[in-house]
Amino acid sequence: MASVPSVDDDRLASLIDTVEARPSMTVTAPATDEALGSVPRCTAADARAAVESARKAQGEWADRAVGDRAAVLDTVGEAVLDRQRWLVDVLQAETGKARADAFEEVLDVAANADYYAREGPGFLASERRSSMLPIVTKAVEHRHPKGVVALIVPWNYPLTLVLSDALPAILAGNAVIVKPAEGTPFSALAAADVLADTALPADCFQVVTGDGPELGPPLIEHADAVGFTGSTETGRTVAEQAGRHLTDVSLELGGKNPAIVLADADIDRAAAGAVDDAFANAGQLCVSIERFYAEETVFEAFRDRFVSRTRQLTLGADTDWATDVGSLQSAAQLEKVTAHVEDALDRGATLLTGGRARPDIGPFVFEPTILTDVPDDARLTDEETFGPVVRIESVPDAEAALERANDSRYGLNATVWSGDRSRGESLAADIECGTVSVNDSYRTVWACLDGPMGGMGDSGIGRRHARQGIEKYTEAQTVATQRGPPMKHPAVPHRVWAGAVSAFLRARQRLPGWLR
Repeated sequence: MASVPSVDDDRLASLIDTVEARPSMTVTAPATDEALGSVPRCTAADARAAVESARKAQGEWADRAVGDRAAVLDTVGEAVLDRQRWLVDVLQAETGKARADAFEEVLDVAANADYYAREGPGFLASERRSSMLPIVTKAVEHRHPKGVVALIVPWNYPLTLVLSDALPAILAGNAVIVKPAEGTPFSALAAADVLADTALPADCFQVVTGDGPELGPPLIEHADAVGFTGSTETGRTVAEQAGRHLTDVSLELGGKNPAIVLADADIDRAAAGAVDDAFANAGQLCVSIERFYAEETVFEAFRDRFVSRTRQLTLGADTDWATDVGSLQSAAQLEKVTAHVEDALDRGATLLTGGRARPDIGPFVFEPTILTDVPDDARLTDEETFGPVVRIESVPDAEAALERANDSRYGLNATVWSGDRSRGESLAADIECGTVSVNDSYRTVWACLDGPMGGMGDSGIGRRHARQGIEKYTEAQTVATQRGPPMKHPAVPHRVWAGAVSAFLRARQRLPGWLR
């Protein structure tokens, strides 16, 4: 049986003990299905108290110069790299993911901290805006913090989706309260430990552990903005609750992400990228590819190389850096993945590789699985599997591939493989997804921190990364100053005034753009 790192650490214990006299909830290690530790089961009253104390601390934080706030992000970036071994241990302990996948979370946080420390102050700077009367009026847009931001975070990337989302909110002058998934609270507590060693006021970052139905509603009601990452079904509930309270909300939801392999693609490269796209973090990645469409002239070659590379992957529920694919996070995930595969096979799909749970490796380990000839009525045709399971299908041409790729209620992420980059980029622009990689796996898009990332359709609203990833945590305010006579009807007949204004606008439209 696999062993896992301990989370019985003084750094975490001190944070857990901050909420006293509460019933506890047990956290299970996916690698062993044994108790890993326990955290308080906070109440709705705890959530409201957290918002209240965060609001009191937030004003002081917002009053600090943006350069001072950016310095905190620099500290965070350095700290996560300095503590990477400990953070990776915590991540592996409560997620069961492969060590390389856990390290990617640490790397992502460090990269986001560096990006927003460097670019964020510019995104928050006040900017001049043009006016209809540019000579006599002046308009300036300011960015103010929302106040208290609640982040409701899933279990698949419990460090990235805490800190990488919290950092732009903090830089913008907000306080942040995190409600982690029930199965992965220790990563959020580890994030709190990192921030505790910075100049951020203590109550400006808090973690409330417990059940989603208990803590979600009071956080949504009393916070000023909510960021949620998770299933589309739960996202609808969050959006409904936020709508009732007029709370700003950003949602990254489910996906059934497609990939297109064109006839002119480098098939070896596409097959290698497909393995990465499909099986990173055991497929438990919002932007993982779950369906591949290859043009028929290269389908067999792509299929055979993809299957061959997949069979070479090493499975494990351990801390060995050589492990390629780790465990699923829970019994519920294993049950869902198994059900999707069995349903597809029962309906006539063909199994190319994998297809089995591997309790000999770990209680929730499932083999990387490739299916083909999957009928349209199978569950995995349009339901997100969120595991190491993909389907590959042959299509006659690029147009058919595009049609199949867009035949989904989801629109989160996609990949295109083509030997002609311009053609690949053109096809990518026609895919109805918020992000698309050309000739590489999801990592190309994920690492593009200066490009917004999010979903279309049932994959959510709002964006993370880039300017949009920090502006969503701010309120825009326009201050317009009149430097000439007041803008009102002059003491002339209305008809004369209307004619003069119309003539002015016609003349303005004829000016070069830079003079308007």
